[in-house]
Amino acid sequence: MSELVAHVDGGSLGNPGPSGIGVVIDGCESGPIRIAKWIGHQDNNVAEYMALLEALQLAVSLKAKALHVYSDSQVVVRQMRGEYFCRSSRLYSLHWTCRKLARALIFSISHVPREDNVEANQLANSAVRRRV
Repeated sequence: MSELVAHVDGGSLGNPGPSGIGVVIDGCESGPIRIAKWIGHQDNNVAEYMALLEALQLAVSLKAKALHVYSDSQVVVRQMRGEYFCRSSRLYSLHWTCRKLARALIFSISHVPREDNVEANQLANSAVRRRV
């Protein structure tokens, strides 16, 4: 398995509130991988980072060489690119862990508008509604 593409999204009902993540990974021989996961009571930025973390962990476990991520979170994208510093104590450890995992891959991340991240958003919303 060489190159994977992931669409990630995290969301919460309220900020903070009940939260979930949605991840869609393309490029696997067996077809797309879809993940909808309940992550408890979090704020939106934590949920966005948890979605990215899920994609990174899966790419590493699948022994992918490269991962390109699309996210509608400008905060996560800009922090991961080094354009913004991560000064938030609640995000710092998530950011650090994601950066460490990203170094194991040829990694890139891009911002996409919410309307171009529909499937990941739907998965995150379904995780919140179903608490799965």
